[in-house]
Amino acid sequence: MGLNRVGTALAAMMLLAAGTAWGAEISGKSSTQFLWYNNEFAERRIFEAAEYLRLDVTRIDPAGKLTFSGYARGAQTIGHDFDDTARLYYLYADYRGLFDKADLRLGRQFVSNSAGHAIIDGLQLDLRSVGPVAFSAFGGRDVVFGLDGEIGGSMNSDLGISAYLSGMKQTDAEISWLRKWNKSEAARDIIGGSFKQYLFGLTKIYANSRYDLVSEAFVESQAGIKVFPTSDLTFTAEYYQSYPIFDTTSIYSVFAVDRYREGVFRADYTVNDMVGVNVGYNRQGYGEGANADVYHAGASIAPMKKLRLNMEFDNRTGYYGSRNGFILDVDYEIDKNAQVAGGITYDVYQRDAITREEIARRYWLSGKYRLAKNMALSGRIQNDVNARYSENVSGRLALEINF
Repeated sequence: MGLNRVGTALAAMMLLAAGTAWGAEISGKSSTQFLWYNNEFAERRIFEAAEYLRLDVTRIDPAGKLTFSGYARGAQTIGHDFDDTARLYYLYADYRGLFDKADLRLGRQFVSNSAGHAIIDGLQLDLRSVGPVAFSAFGGRDVVFGLDGEIGGSMNSDLGISAYLSGMKQTDAEISWLRKWNKSEAARDIIGGSFKQYLFGLTKIYANSRYDLVSEAFVESQAGIKVFPTSDLTFTAEYYQSYPIFDTTSIYSVFAVDRYREGVFRADYTVNDMVGVNVGYNRQGYGEGANADVYHAGASIAPMKKLRLNMEFDNRTGYYGSRNGFILDVDYEIDKNAQVAGGITYDVYQRDAITREEIARRYWLSGKYRLAKNMALSGRIQNDVNARYSENVSGRLALEINF
């Protein structure tokens, strides 16, 4: 989809709403950006101007049940090639409270349930107020974005159905189904479930899982418990596993993969308004006896009211030896209109058994200044130094306007 189509779609939505609506209100956000970075595919430095635009049209009908929403990005490179790219992320009409039982959303939109998620051109229906169980369904053309815009066939589609508990303050539960078609063939067929329960105001237990009917395997599962004996202290214990799958229509579906497993324990403690600390341990399993242990420690320190330092350190032992890494960043509020921040990331890693140890570093600096109540100018510049680049500078300058 080209820049003119994105602009035409959003302009048409605005004109339609403004011309036909009774007392309609238009609000949104514009972010005009100038970016520079290295494009590894083109093997050259890119200078790009981009526009992000989000629009919401409300109060279209007297009851306020109908709204329109849209969000798009258009970009133009600066230089000899003058490439343009565009993405229409969503553009839909939303009607809530149909017969006081249902909500309808029609158009391009992001949809999700416990079985998966997608971007579709289609319809989502939520049926509520029918007792302790509510229902949701969505279906439409599957939208996939590539480097230069939308990719994929026009006959690719998604269908999802879910049932979930409604109106229970301490309990959430859902069971869902999601199928993706590549033309007439089923590419994915997944059943998912999620659960969350609060106990005595001190504990939260949660779990979610997805099962692929084609490969007859659990592709992702997570279960955990959080205990907060005080408002300042939280303990977390969690287990996670994933088994990568590919569309049945993809050539990669015949490749063998290993299941990944991870056990996590973490404690977070807020000492006072100035200091917060956290420690953690991860046990990672990569299959075929390849395991690693990761020890983590972090702290957040505010020596002054407007200054905060965040530090994290990881030590990893086991699979491919011992590795270390740390993150340090600083935030400073000059006044109510101006903020600056900066940081460094340092990692030691090894890609595989036959390569040597490598070091990756990232240095960054950012700032934001509020020009007016609804207008702000922000920027960020960073330099990546690693095995591939001795210097890789990229940056972004943005003017944001709320209206």
